[in-house]
Amino acid sequence: MRHRVILLRAEAPRKPALGAACNGCGVCCAAQPCPLGMLLSRRRQGRCRALQWQAGDGRYVCGVLARPGRWLPWLPAALALRLAARWIAVARGCDSTLEPA
Repeated sequence: MRHRVILLRAEAPRKPALGAACNGCGVCCAAQPCPLGMLLSRRRQGRCRALQWQAGDGRYVCGVLARPGRWLPWLPAALALRLAARWIAVARGCDSTLEPA
C-alpha cells in the first residue's frame, strides 16, 4: 500500500465520510487539485495553489470560490463562481477516497 503525507493545520476538521457534506478539511485539495486547480496550479498532483485556510471559520476553502477576482480576473465574478462550483462539484459530497492515518 502506498502512503502519502499531506500537511494540514491541526485545527482543521477531520475528513468526512465518502459522500458526506464537505466540512472544509482540505484533504482532497491538499492531495490533488481538481480540474480547475490543475489549470491554476499548473500541476496534476500535490497541493492546489487555490486552497486557502479560513482561520475565522476553522476550515479550508477553495480560493476561487472565496475570491474569484484573484484567481479568474478575466471573468465576471458570477461566471467565475459558477464555473468553480461546477468544477469542484460543490454540494455533491466528499469524493476523496483518501483516508488520514
